Amino acid sequence: MRARPDCYVGVDLGTSGCRAIAIDRDGSSIAEARATLPPSGHPAPGASEQDPQDWWLAVTRVLAGVAEQAPGRIRTISIDGTSSTLLLCDKHGTPCSTALMYDDSRARDQAQRIEAVAPADSPARGAGSALAKLLYLLEHSGKTRPAHALHQADWIAGRLGAGYGIADENNVLKLGYDPVARKWPDWLSAWAGVAPLLPEVCPVGSVTGRIAAAVAGSLGLPDDVLLVAGTTDSNAATLAAGISRTGDAVTSLGSTLVLKIYSEHPIAAAQFGVYSHRIGDRWLAGGASNSGGAVLRQFFSDAQVAALSERIDPDRPLGMDYYPLPGIGERFPFNDPDRRPRMQPRPATDHAFLQALLEGIAAIEAAGYRRLAQLGAPYPRRVWSSGGGARNRVWQQIRERVLGVPVEPAIHSEAAYGAALLARAAVVSDAKDA
Repeated sequence: MRARPDCYVGVDLGTSGCRAIAIDRDGSSIAEARATLPPSGHPAPGASEQDPQDWWLAVTRVLAGVAEQAPGRIRTISIDGTSSTLLLCDKHGTPCSTALMYDDSRARDQAQRIEAVAPADSPARGAGSALAKLLYLLEHSGKTRPAHALHQADWIAGRLGAGYGIADENNVLKLGYDPVARKWPDWLSAWAGVAPLLPEVCPVGSVTGRIAAAVAGSLGLPDDVLLVAGTTDSNAATLAAGISRTGDAVTSLGSTLVLKIYSEHPIAAAQFGVYSHRIGDRWLAGGASNSGGAVLRQFFSDAQVAALSERIDPDRPLGMDYYPLPGIGERFPFNDPDRRPRMQPRPATDHAFLQALLEGIAAIEAAGYRRLAQLGAPYPRRVWSSGGGARNRVWQQIRERVLGVPVEPAIHSEAAYGAALLARAAVVSDAKDA
């Protein structure tokens, strides 16, 4: 009887839904499953919460779905989750709090205390950081005594069988972890109750445990599936895009403009929102501008953008020197909270106005990569494009001209595929770089 081929599963746990993708040894997608999540709750100004049990229900649904579809034997599973989403749980994994989502902004007072002791370039600074959320939860947890502070991906991996109190090197970045020294820094001792809750940190892509037999049986999975340390959702999407070598970059053309590039060295500049995630022996450095697709939608629908783009000659720049922003303020590549949009004068035709906007965003993208290069990253040798804007061929040609390097659509657009690459690389020695 012919042996079933091995396959490897990535699970992407987002804000509104969950997706699992199984790939084979060659990286081809062979099974997929999706599940929706209830909307985040907003019980107070700045609050954004979800029930972790809803995550578990969604994850079990998609894992059961790919287990049923996959033609091969599932060997590994890796999870990615939203960055800086945090909850407290007891030693058995039972949540002691709701989960504060990445966009929960209530921990302003806690953020001020962090700024007094954290290094200037620490990603743990700011009300949206996981550390600020941890301090907030500790101050609002009442008499409950938690044993662990865990991120979205950490808690799910724990329920699958990896054990609670284990995290990957990417998700812990905004909790204060030092990925260069690979340890929790001494300045975290400013809060006596924090250290006992901090997880053991494992390299991204390393095996952290084996699936629990009861879980495997309930989902139709083999009982020897290995669990692999995952990453954040944005990093997983970057890996899925096709990035593989130093100098490869990924630009996400969504509502905002997000740049990431593979570097041999870590890059950090808190004033520009630039920091680096460690993946293997390399670093994924990046920053995010306030410019992006949200500006285009202030003037045109997606259908209008597509139609007007057909009338643009990408090889004849208008030179309008626009700086498109949806409002006042910029964070990267220029840290200027008072920077105003520059989108005047407006050309006589809509297609020329759209071209000026596209050229302006491309110029910001190029300035962003120059900024990263000034900070020590390589300038891109090629750029992969993800997000809705990546489908616009004219914009791609404009960006190629402005950037001066090849620009290509992402090979895969789903974060779950990037997590599956990590799952595969953990046990396949000749797999391509994730």
